[in-house]
Formats: sequence, C-alpha cells, structure tokens
Amino acid sequence: MHPMLNTAVKAARKAGAIINRASLDLDQLTVRSKQDRDYVSEVDQMAERAIIETLLDAYPNHGILAEESGSTDAKNGEDYQWIIDPLDGTTNFLHGLPQYSVSIALKHKGQITQAVVFDPSRNELFTASRGRGAMLNDRRIRASKRSKLSECLIGTGFPYCEFSYAEAYINMFREMMRATSGLRRPGSAALDLAYVACGRYDGFWEIRLKPWDLAAGSLIAQESGALVGNLVGDEGFLESGNIVAASPKVFAQMLQLIAPHLPPELKV
Repeated sequence: MHPMLNTAVKAARKAGAIINRASLDLDQLTVRSKQDRDYVSEVDQMAERAIIETLLDAYPNHGILAEESGSTDAKNGEDYQWIIDPLDGTTNFLHGLPQYSVSIALKHKGQITQAVVFDPSRNELFTASRGRGAMLNDRRIRASKRSKLSECLIGTGFPYCEFSYAEAYINMFREMMRATSGLRRPGSAALDLAYVACGRYDGFWEIRLKPWDLAAGSLIAQESGALVGNLVGDEGFLESGNIVAASPKVFAQMLQLIAPHLPPELKV
C-alpha cells in the first residue's frame, strides 16, 4: 500500500472509532444546524480533528480542504491537498441509521491520487491508489458487468437543502425509475460511489454535491473500472458536484436518459 494511502487509512480508522463510540449514545450529542436540513454534530468536528492531526503529523506541509473547518493551503511549494469529509451521512448517523462513512482523498497537481472511504458501522474499508485498482478490505473489487439498464440497480441522492433544481432532478428520477430494476437513496454519496466500485450498484448519479462528498469515492469507482463523469459524461464533476458513475455500458444509457432534463447550468 502507498505510504500516503496508509496514513489516510490510519486517519479514517481513528475517525471511525470516534463515530462508533458516539453512535452508542446519540442522545448525548450536541448538534447544530448549519442551514435548513444540514446538520453538524460534535462528532463530525472531533472526527475531522483526528483526521487532520493524523495527516499533518505525517505530512506537515500538505494542504487541507475539510467540510467542517474549510481549507488551508499547502506550504513550502508542496502540491498536495487532502480533501476530507469526516462523516458523510450525518443525518443518518443522528437517527441511528447505520449508513454513513468517512471520506479522505489526496489531490496532487490537480488530480485525485489516493482515496479512502470507510464505513465504520460495517468495518468496510474501500481504498484506491491511481493506476493500482480498488480494494474492499483486502479484496480487489470491480464494477458490475451488467449491460442492460432494465436489469440495473441504480443509486442516487435527492436534493435536501438546495431545491433550485428539484424539478429537473425529479424528471430524471421519473425516467430512471421506469428504465431500471430499482433505485436506492441511502444518504452517503461517498458510500454510494464505493458501492458502484464493488458492484452493489450498477450506477449512481447526483447533482450539486461538494468536493468532499465525491473526491475519494470517484477515484475508487474509476479504479474499479467504472466510468465517472459529469451529467454529460465530461470531466469537471469534482468542481460542479454533478456526477454519474456506472459500469461502462450503463454509463452511456444513464447519460441518454438524463440528457433531455438538463438545464444548461447542470451540463458542467
């Protein structure tokens, strides 16, 4: 395992231990609302601190982009930035629904090169290094081989606090509902992308996500042989937060269904 990936795994496991401990006593948590329907708990903050300390202890000059504490630039000419979501699926976590994850990615010279998505409640560790394939715990994983959309299980995420594209999304959802064998919306995009990587889903799409939701999961999906792009199949999904990830034959079919419902702003 690449040493930087190894450090990220260590950081993810530390965060996972904090999250698992807190999950046993949810009533004791202090929670505040960042905006409507977007919550942050002290667990998010403690987990994020543990991750950042572990990473900067090993690589003090690296930059950080983290959901709860914002961004700090790399120092001394280093070109590395860690992109962190300490608890993706906070709403699930706060309800005791065991579908959430820790997401850590490393960006080097504009490209995601290392990725970890850790599900602490199931002890499932998804990892990838660019060009080296993707793993679940100690096992190599590959995207699904299904080729007919009608036989596919597709993951998605509903808009939950920004509704300007709700109508466009609902139209996509309606088409996808008719065309597939099932749709799922469990509530952690990082895990959804990891599920594309190991074939639990045949594809996934969502609009307007944040870089820390996507950075690690998108590399894990790509390294498993899935195609990943924005809603028209191009690069730029990390910046826009609009993403489709799927096994190669299914990817094209999903884009085709989505296309008629895209306002110009979602084509990036």
